[in-house]
Amino acid sequence: MRIGIVLYPTFGGSGVVATELGKALARKGHEIHFMSYSQPVRMDAFQKGVFFHEVIVPPYPLFDFDPYEVALTSTLVRTALQEKLDLIHVHYAIPHAPAAFMAREILKTKGRFVPFITTLHGTDITLVGKDKSYEPVISFAINQSDAVTAVSSYLKEETLKHFSITKNIEVIYNFIDPIAIAQEKKECSKATAAPNGEKVVMHISNFRKVKRVQDVVQAFRLITEKVPARLIMVGDGPERNMAENLSVDLGIREHCMFIGKVKNSLSILPCADVFFLPSASESFGLSALEAMACGIPVIGSNAGGLPEVQIQGRTGFLSDVGDYQDMAANALKILTNPSLYLDFSTHCIEQANLFRLDLILPQYEAVYNKVLSDNSLL
Repeated sequence: MRIGIVLYPTFGGSGVVATELGKALARKGHEIHFMSYSQPVRMDAFQKGVFFHEVIVPPYPLFDFDPYEVALTSTLVRTALQEKLDLIHVHYAIPHAPAAFMAREILKTKGRFVPFITTLHGTDITLVGKDKSYEPVISFAINQSDAVTAVSSYLKEETLKHFSITKNIEVIYNFIDPIAIAQEKKECSKATAAPNGEKVVMHISNFRKVKRVQDVVQAFRLITEKVPARLIMVGDGPERNMAENLSVDLGIREHCMFIGKVKNSLSILPCADVFFLPSASESFGLSALEAMACGIPVIGSNAGGLPEVQIQGRTGFLSDVGDYQDMAANALKILTNPSLYLDFSTHCIEQANLFRLDLILPQYEAVYNKVLSDNSLL
């Protein structure tokens, strides 16, 4: 198949999943055409069967904001015609699904029918999509999609709750690639991060308010009262300065490292002893799954789709949102008991293997084949 994949090219979960999915499809012989405003950070420049088409938005002085959706639509139409695409797969509804709908309708006038699949990832539904100014367009675009998938049952239910959806939504979970983990996981310089053998607490996110990064800092302070520890905060975003300032106010700044964005989290995750994800909402929790795949127990919140990923009391612990005291206590249970830690680590790897790429990829291919089969009858 010749597949166009529309995505955000950044470090967020939807972009990572879309990129890794495309790369895996290419390894199986499909031809993949990524489309976005810049090259995806996880894309391999010279992988066979993988191509990138930049969405260029010409500046126009009449508009306060550049019309990205129109430029994306044009790129979709042009690429579909030039590359003879069989279908388009858009990740993240806003603004990709409306653009794909417009492109499909334009292509009809040119004698081509190119169906599109929409994958819902999270804040396109739970945050931005709920805005009343977007809801009619998003509901329409989802219903007009030739197929719709969501990355968790939680996200499916949230979509049905807040939007007027008549289209069936199929749950296809996010995934990890054990082969890629084995290849990409590097020997972590843990001695640099924790030169005196301290326990390493880690958090990775885009530092938005929903991630509750200050809860990580608060919990870490409680952990340091019981065991020597270091905190590694990976990523960047609007809440980073507040988290750094809090670490100063709590008198623990010297034990914290804020290292910004990293291209591949697998290069640093093995340094961690526990991984914190105290979000107010997680549609899935890809970073938690990656941590588990490295054998690292997860301390998270009992919110969103995270309970679908980890097992309470076996791969880590889930606490109520905002209860950083309980999170710290749970982390200490694991960190202070070596045999319990080993047990948790083993269960983490076992649970992560249920989300292997080789199990998830055929589910997407089945959706593609069904969409193409259904539309061949038109």
